[in-house]
Amino acid sequence: MRRHPLLLTMTSSLSRLAVLASLVLPLAMLPALAEAATRIDVNDGWQFRTDPKDEGVAAGWTAAVPANTRSVSVPHTWNADTEPDVDFEGTGWYFRRLDLTLPLAAEVHVELNFGAAFYRSRVWLNGVEVGQHEGGHTAHAFDITGLLRRGQPNLLVVAVDNRPTASSIPGHAMRLAGSGSVWYDWWHFGGLVRDVWLSVGDGALVRRQTLRATLSGALAGRGIGEAPAQVDARVELENASPRARRLQVVTTAFAPDGATAASARQPLQLPAGGKGSADLRLAIARPRLWNIGDGQLYRVVTELQDEQGQVLDTRSDTLGLRRIELRDRKLWVNDRPVRLTGLTRHEDTPWEGLAETRGSILHDWDDLRALHTTLTRPVHYPQPPAVLDYADRHGILLVPEIPVWQFSEAQLKDPRVQALAERMLGEMIAADGNHASIFAWSVCNESDTRLPGGLDYVRRMKAAVRRLDPARFFTFADSDVSIAPWRDNAALHEADFLMANAYFGSWSGAAEQVEPWLDFIQKTYPEKALVISEYGFVGPFAPNAAEADRQRIANLRQQLDAFARRDFVAGAIFWIYQDYKSHRNLAVGETAGYVDHGVVDEHRQRKPSYAAYQERNAPLTARLGWAWEGEGLSGFQAVLQANGAAQLPSYPLLGYRAEWRMTDRDGRLIGQGAQGLPDLAAPFTLQGRWPAEKGLPAATLRLRVLAPDGALALESRLEQAALRLGAAPFPAEAKPAPASPAPIPDAAAPVDR
Repeated sequence: MRRHPLLLTMTSSLSRLAVLASLVLPLAMLPALAEAATRIDVNDGWQFRTDPKDEGVAAGWTAAVPANTRSVSVPHTWNADTEPDVDFEGTGWYFRRLDLTLPLAAEVHVELNFGAAFYRSRVWLNGVEVGQHEGGHTAHAFDITGLLRRGQPNLLVVAVDNRPTASSIPGHAMRLAGSGSVWYDWWHFGGLVRDVWLSVGDGALVRRQTLRATLSGALAGRGIGEAPAQVDARVELENASPRARRLQVVTTAFAPDGATAASARQPLQLPAGGKGSADLRLAIARPRLWNIGDGQLYRVVTELQDEQGQVLDTRSDTLGLRRIELRDRKLWVNDRPVRLTGLTRHEDTPWEGLAETRGSILHDWDDLRALHTTLTRPVHYPQPPAVLDYADRHGILLVPEIPVWQFSEAQLKDPRVQALAERMLGEMIAADGNHASIFAWSVCNESDTRLPGGLDYVRRMKAAVRRLDPARFFTFADSDVSIAPWRDNAALHEADFLMANAYFGSWSGAAEQVEPWLDFIQKTYPEKALVISEYGFVGPFAPNAAEADRQRIANLRQQLDAFARRDFVAGAIFWIYQDYKSHRNLAVGETAGYVDHGVVDEHRQRKPSYAAYQERNAPLTARLGWAWEGEGLSGFQAVLQANGAAQLPSYPLLGYRAEWRMTDRDGRLIGQGAQGLPDLAAPFTLQGRWPAEKGLPAATLRLRVLAPDGALALESRLEQAALRLGAAPFPAEAKPAPASPAPIPDAAAPVDR
């Protein structure tokens, strides 16, 4: 679906009765409408107010704008620190005017789309309720064709309620009811927290394409597969028009460099108001492989055409060609075992809350990549498209999760919870299932899965994953398994691999208990790979923030070393990148604030633990040394090698490159160079040369190793003092100090040492 930026005409000021800003859509003048559906963003021009007394429906706000509204743009949350309603819990109301000029004779079909609305939403158009949605992190849409007034003002109204309950997801953490604390761990940011847009077409719709790739032949150590890749595309279609239609589906795959890689087509007929599907198969020769740190992506475009070949609707998705397996208690990517690390990140900034802009997302994910993130369970809820696209393009593996957080057995047995969880899972998989970065789905976190009702919930959700996306793995995050006395959990045997939250050094017990706990895991689950889904150190366990970060550094190093010694630990995910807003895990006496748990604070200021984490998680090592010609410095050599299987992290470093720069003591350039690197599974010696100079100048060598996506994998520095080769830094025998200070030599004059 394509965007048409020229469709929007905004008015700068309107009276309250005129309702907000105006959107004028001269669709009768658009030849593009006959070619493909058009996306029209409606993020600007909204009016907003809260409803502390829950009087909006009774007061008629569904059909008229009340007093005391203010102008906002979406994505928006009223709970950001910059908002006047930062602490409000309840219903917020959004109002927007839509003026549309639609061709009366054309079969125009209009849908209203929400990227996400947290948490419960109701939508009205011209006073008529369009629909409702529950769940704060998944996209949803409503058909508004029959409710639009053509050539007249239309009033769009959305009411959003952010209050949790025992049966909402996320909801009250009822397994904690005995402690009197039933809030979940992150903030309930109410609002239209992602984009809102209209899609306008003629009723022939591509609802979804599901892409599955199969790779044959050996892949280890290669960036290109030798055997063709087979891509199967299931295209789901709908004919919303009142007449039967003869159509054809054309699916084309474009290689990472933009060249056409494969194409297929299929004719079909759809009845009036009917649905259908088409199955197409593409064969891609010499496929470029998606790898860790190297997100090579194909673009698959499906066009729905009429009998004359005119495009009625399109759908475009990216696709990564890779093989991901679990065998021998290890995670394999393209026939190579990998051990990966990363950090989680909440969608939370003081200035935007959950309603993040793309710039905030990219800033943080660039930082996560700088911290060598190659694996993460991004956080407890479905992510926006910008996050998934970033992970796809940078070769990061993800385990998305629905926000069933610390639910009791009673909640997990509740039919309302089960139905809502299954629907959320289905919405997440439907929206995100083509992303190359996703290799597994998680269905809950720290909940009562050990009990019979929890086991039934896990089995029900496992069956849903197998039905909806059989090509990916099923798992969930458990915390009870790491709390003494350690006991088996039957539900964990249902998972394809274990995910355990292991906070040794705080909630799980003493830091040194991690070793016997890992022995317990090895014995109890002898066929399961283990991903540490959370570890880290929370601030309130220390007397102050500075001491907390010192303990955080010691903890992450000690825990990662312990995880590395067990080869069945396939990954470890640090909790968390940034401090985040919460009602829980705060200093004594605080009921709201920012949890001290990240390597950066809520304003993204780096703590000492940032550098410690970055250093500990580098994927390779470098040993640097100088090269000499006579008494002159003539170059360097660097022995580079990827971490081995006994280390964490470790993964193939394919397509990496090195850049070096040599400067003298005054910062003048002596030499520089760049070189592509081979597979660094074996040591590789990189050499740099420049003309030798008499004497030995003070010099600095800076070496950088970069991943294919441009991320910094390693930076090393080598210093050389201004001494003649073999000389001692001080005379062998001390001499008496002169009676008066010696004059300082002219900086431009040579100094004989």
